[in-house]
Amino acid sequence: MDNLMNSLLLSCSVTATLFYGWRILKWLWFTPRSIEKRIRQQGFRGNPYRFFYGDLRESSVTRKEARSKPMLFSHDIVPRVIPTFHKALTNHGENCFVWFGPKPALLVMVPEIIREIVSKHYVFQKPRSPLTTLLAGGLLSLERDEWAKHRRLINPAFHAEKLKHMVPAFHLCCGEMLSKWDEILGSNDGCCEVDVWPYLQTMTSDVFSRTAFGSSYEQARKMSELQREEAKHIMEAHRSVHIPGYRFLPTRFNRRMKETKSEIESILLGMIKERLKAMEEETYSNDLLGVLLESNFKEHGNDGLEMSIEK
Repeated sequence: MDNLMNSLLLSCSVTATLFYGWRILKWLWFTPRSIEKRIRQQGFRGNPYRFFYGDLRESSVTRKEARSKPMLFSHDIVPRVIPTFHKALTNHGENCFVWFGPKPALLVMVPEIIREIVSKHYVFQKPRSPLTTLLAGGLLSLERDEWAKHRRLINPAFHAEKLKHMVPAFHLCCGEMLSKWDEILGSNDGCCEVDVWPYLQTMTSDVFSRTAFGSSYEQARKMSELQREEAKHIMEAHRSVHIPGYRFLPTRFNRRMKETKSEIESILLGMIKERLKAMEEETYSNDLLGVLLESNFKEHGNDGLEMSIEK
């Protein structure tokens, strides 16, 4: 009996090993090679697939080289901002591809093809990534009818008359940034070198916080800082090979990602509830949140067109 159980367990173990071994090998080699053959037949060019890493190692070297040198004083920022794509387009032409691990990214530069892709959102859908959902939900991640419904609801927020109300906030945030630069210049006899990038990041965050959430400005600013941290983590993750299931491991990186997501959702939900209470008391606001909630209320009960608080 024991021998029979041992034989059965051994058979199950061997079968499971062969099954998952085949799936891993198919994911890391046979599927990428098959995809490469098909996209080359369609006229795309690029580096041959390298097992597991694809172009990630070369991309890391290219990125470091691009940022090790001072940027030229010109509008040609592509070699600095996206050096991997710039190198691929330079080496392989307009229709090319880059490997992110076992998955290729197609670079399309022909306007006619881009127009076709954009117009056929039912066919060409956004790439799915578990990490992206941590950073952005709603319209950015929706498809088909859901996308059309949400697009219709947010349209009123971007009407020209609504945008005019945001100009004072833009002016205020720019003024605050320039005042800080004036203080630096004043303390250095009117001449110094300033790293403007942190100031531009702060100004962008402030503009978004003031125009989107108005009186909840401080809470929104905290949320923007958390989103900036989350975006940095996601960009780092996208530069490495995505291993299915890895995000569930209790690593320091994964724990921090979940913490920031939870904090952002808590802050945003609190601001929405405060605004809903104010609207019940007939206190309205022209900021982005107020306009979205007002538009959503108008669609309430209209064939389920209204958005949920989560979206």
